[in-house]
Amino acid sequence: MALIYEGKAKKLFTTEDPNELLMEFKDDATAFNGVKKESFARKGALNKRLSLHLYQLLEKDSVATHFVRDDKETTLIVKRVEIIPIEVVIRNIVAGSLAKRTGLPEGHKLRQPIIECYYKSDELGDPMINDEHIRELALARGDEMEKIKRAALKINRTLSVFFAKARLTLVDFKLEFGRLYPNRHNIVLADEISPDTCRLWDSDTGEKMDKDRFRQNLGGFIEGYTEVLKRVEHALAS
Repeated sequence: MALIYEGKAKKLFTTEDPNELLMEFKDDATAFNGVKKESFARKGALNKRLSLHLYQLLEKDSVATHFVRDDKETTLIVKRVEIIPIEVVIRNIVAGSLAKRTGLPEGHKLRQPIIECYYKSDELGDPMINDEHIRELALARGDEMEKIKRAALKINRTLSVFFAKARLTLVDFKLEFGRLYPNRHNIVLADEISPDTCRLWDSDTGEKMDKDRFRQNLGGFIEGYTEVLKRVEHALAS
């Protein structure tokens, strides 16, 4: 295996199959574009297991993902994709930057989900972009963006219902998509789905159970992730 990519939270390695990769989840936690960074034992294993469960859930609901099969404690086998450099954020409740930009109070329930797109560029600070910017930067075609947005809304519906069953509120979350090798005609969900990429609040108390515990120095970071996994697995078994 050869390392071909290392990001803030994951590594990607080649496998014997040129169209498959090994994805390893790291124990690192980062915030504010990598300015804040710390390592937590078991974080990678927790995020891997959560992503595995949620990939399988979405595949059962006919959402195409890059998931292939389970591997070891912190690794999955995934399809090789060309990542589209757009972070797609779906918001159901006001939190984070949306509160700062709009003045709406945190916790305000949106009339309907809002989709935002961000240019995946550390150098530029991942700025928000619209369809016209995407067209000018040649990041994705118009028909590809339509497919991505439809998929994002379907994923939001599926996950919102499931997390509610797990006594969790899906506040907002980030998705990434990629074009499948070798022909790059098909677009699938890629990256991960975990408390690193989702804001999840306890449905009863509103307690934050996601990476905001790290961002906002709330403490109990790994404990929050562990509780999310426990609830997800209980909901899957029930």
